[in-house]
Amino acid sequence: MASLTAMLTGLQGLNVHARRLDVIGNNIANVNTTAFKSSRMMFENAFSRDLKIGTEPGDTTGGVNPMQIGLGVQIAAVQRDFRTGALNATGDPRDLAIDGPGFFIIQRDGETLYTRAGSFRQDLDDNLVTPTGERLMGYGVDSDFNIQEGTLEPINLPLGKVRLAEATENATIAGNLNTDGDLPSVGSSIDLMATSTLGFAAMSSADPSPAGTNRLEATTLLTDIQDPQVTSGDAPLFEAGQTLTLSGAQKGLSSVPERSLTISATTTVQDLMNFLDAALGIQDTGSDNPDGTSPGVTLDEETGIITITGNTGSVNDLEIEASDLRLLDEDGTLVRLPFVPDKNATADGEAVRTTLVVFDSLGSAVSLDVALVLEEKTESGTTWRYYIDANDSIGSSLDLGTGTIEFDTFGRLLTEDPVTVSISRAGTGADTPLVFSLSFTGDAGRTTALADSPSEIAGVYRDGLPAGVLEAFSIADDGEVLGAFDNGAVRTLGRVVIADVPNDEGMIDAGGNAWKIGPNSGAASVVTPGSLGSGTLVSGALELSNVDLGQEFINLITTSTGYSASSRVIRTTDELMQQLLVLGR
Repeated sequence: MASLTAMLTGLQGLNVHARRLDVIGNNIANVNTTAFKSSRMMFENAFSRDLKIGTEPGDTTGGVNPMQIGLGVQIAAVQRDFRTGALNATGDPRDLAIDGPGFFIIQRDGETLYTRAGSFRQDLDDNLVTPTGERLMGYGVDSDFNIQEGTLEPINLPLGKVRLAEATENATIAGNLNTDGDLPSVGSSIDLMATSTLGFAAMSSADPSPAGTNRLEATTLLTDIQDPQVTSGDAPLFEAGQTLTLSGAQKGLSSVPERSLTISATTTVQDLMNFLDAALGIQDTGSDNPDGTSPGVTLDEETGIITITGNTGSVNDLEIEASDLRLLDEDGTLVRLPFVPDKNATADGEAVRTTLVVFDSLGSAVSLDVALVLEEKTESGTTWRYYIDANDSIGSSLDLGTGTIEFDTFGRLLTEDPVTVSISRAGTGADTPLVFSLSFTGDAGRTTALADSPSEIAGVYRDGLPAGVLEAFSIADDGEVLGAFDNGAVRTLGRVVIADVPNDEGMIDAGGNAWKIGPNSGAASVVTPGSLGSGTLVSGALELSNVDLGQEFINLITTSTGYSASSRVIRTTDELMQQLLVLGR
């Protein structure tokens, strides 16, 4: 008679092929889903009905195989294909793909999930997020842009919002110094006179009064100096509250930055000389000039003449006109030109100067002059003296340091130790002082002393950066996020990490291109892309679906055939049962 078992077997065939059709339909529907992983359904036969279990061979008979009738089909597994899909270049650095095994780590409502779809974009807080708002997680950086491994945090790209400035720590001067140049013989010498023929004198009421035949002393108050234009009675040349301004003076071919001295009731001639010494950047070399004079500002007490003696070298030659020293009232109006300069010596000697720009901690540019003056020629080589002068409006003193460097008979630098330069940044808000190392040799170039005219030097290297804003970024194949600032700096902003899962096919699909750890997947470990057998990152690309559309269409045909065949079994069984019922009428 007709078999009810056959009908139920056909029904099982219909069910499993219908479920396979669901899987195929899902694959085809997601053929364009980013990083989608296709599935396949595997069948297995159901339990069999044992009619005979068989016998083993005997002495006179052979063995008999078992006699079993299958009871249908059932679903064995739905397997995911986690092979990497093709990579499609997009050109947008926010798009990421993993070439090889691994998952991006994302966070949804505090829950850690995993994805292969790297179509990230920035949200309002500049975090990289998925199209549905899950944040991409990775490693952040500290204040010095060093990656802090361990704690995961959102990858943040604050374009246009982060500014960076770095103070200079190292600088290098390089070039050639002409050893055929002339040795210096004298520094600048300028007398500051009260008139074209006379020096200054103290008033008769001066307290303290100059001793003996002295006209003026270093301890004389500026308010006690006689006005040379008033010949009858005592009249002070300076008054408390006035300001003496040095502006327009020249040092070599460079202008001396403007400096001012506020005159009080206690300001002395020595204070004035100290002001001029500092404002003109006259450096104490520890020895006299070749003509026996000492660099600095001195007073001839008997004549009342103030003499300015500069350093040697043509680049240190001083030029001061009467209009360069102005006496201003409290409201800034010009009172008079109190000095009559008389230059009686011009600085000479082979020399060269260059200007170097460095940066403080706020990124402000600070200009300084570096001069080199030939000092000595011997059988062992040449000696040159460097002069470092500030060339900005900060601080009262221009001189930043002086010293010597030596070269051998082949023009090679013997003094390779860098010079430490310290510049006051008081009142600017920057870290003060600005301290950096100045070298005359380095990877960017070196200073030589050869017979080649003229002497030429230049700043060939300087670190530190002016203030700049983050304007672009890129992501390397190891996940390092590099930010480019408009001042030329490139700094690490973080690292995109990936999760390595022991059995990725054991993960649970959480929807929205996301996965979560399942009972058979094993715990995820956080790794750097490209390490421990994990995949590498490809920036500006997306992973495509790995659905093989041709294979899916073939599977669709075979599934349809299996479904139709199972329905035919049911129909045939039904016909047999109908015939059986006819016999009973």
